[in-house]
Amino acid sequence: MTKLTNNQLSNLRSSLVVEKAAIEQRLASSDHYGLANSYKDASGDLSSYDNHPADAATETYERGKDIALHEQEELHLNRINAALEAMENGSYGKCSTCGVQISHARLQALPDTLYCTAHSPRQDVSDHRPVEEQYLSPPFGRTSMDDHEDGYNGFDGEDAWQIVESYGNSDSPAMSENANVQRYDEVGIEADEADGYVESLESFLATDITGKHVSVVRNKEYYSYMEHEEGDHTLE
Repeated sequence: MTKLTNNQLSNLRSSLVVEKAAIEQRLASSDHYGLANSYKDASGDLSSYDNHPADAATETYERGKDIALHEQEELHLNRINAALEAMENGSYGKCSTCGVQISHARLQALPDTLYCTAHSPRQDVSDHRPVEEQYLSPPFGRTSMDDHEDGYNGFDGEDAWQIVESYGNSDSPAMSENANVQRYDEVGIEADEADGYVESLESFLATDITGKHVSVVRNKEYYSYMEHEEGDHTLE
């Protein structure tokens, strides 16, 4: 590939200078996307204790978006400054990795690039993952103790979810972890699991405070129990 002409280099420099001024103007006019003020100052309240959780979530989301936009602008500005510096020392237009001349068409599209197409670092997919994922692995079922090696059968994450889920949710069968779900009442985790008891017998046998007087509560589980001939009416 041919070396850049003075006219081409001048045009590319002008593009970088114009873009740099535009970024600096955006950062200044937006107070660096609002990051010049603290999160507390942005809300205008001494405390967010009495704010609705949805409002707090919105503010948190907007803050995170502002941080991402600001970081993107800063990265772009750093690339422009690096390209202008390369123009000053005469290395601009050559790939920083292999030294091959970068095509003029690529430099027109990305005047701040210092790499050829083959060695562009931005095309690499990062393997870096958030440290939180080390704790959140596996992503589902980590608090369910049904299959725990110690045989734990107390209150666990699955029971907590079932209590919350009993108040309703927006899940549809298409969103269920179980691919064979066909009805809404099957969406939940182990939706057919007994609630508050293990064996059906426990749901309809009752005692008084002394534990001496036993009675039978004829509920749905009782009739199902009898229908499957698991019990004897004469024992009552």
